[in-house]
Amino acid sequence: MKPARKQRLILIGLMVLGASLATAFALKSFNDNLMYFFPPTDVVEGKAPKDALFRLGGMVIKGSVERPDKGMMVRFKLTDFNKEVTVEYTGILPDLFREGQGIVAHGRLNAQGVFIAEEVLAKHDENYMPPEIKATLKNPANPPAGQAQ
Repeated sequence: MKPARKQRLILIGLMVLGASLATAFALKSFNDNLMYFFPPTDVVEGKAPKDALFRLGGMVIKGSVERPDKGMMVRFKLTDFNKEVTVEYTGILPDLFREGQGIVAHGRLNAQGVFIAEEVLAKHDENYMPPEIKATLKNPANPPAGQAQ
């Protein structure tokens, strides 16, 4: 094989290797940033991941919002009218947050099964409800499994 042809073959091989590595890194990054949604029923039944961030959505149970100390921590319960999950959040809640309201929280479960939220999002008007929650509420006997968002 001539030296010029050998150099071109090595160059093509390095380009294919580089493209493969770039694709692998992009897919890994996409997979790491993928966040699933789970209704409270799936969380109670153990279908939600124990060591990863996910979204939990449902309705805030009336009378469940409490502030255990005088700080920024708030504890409340979410339901999909089938099961309920306790949520703890430290921070300023959205202005539209209230009991009986639909919310979506981002966070993870702790060892006691309490959802520790990093962010809480409240619906923006009286007619809005996340599609996943609406599907769960329409058919509470058969809620959708974790769905990618």
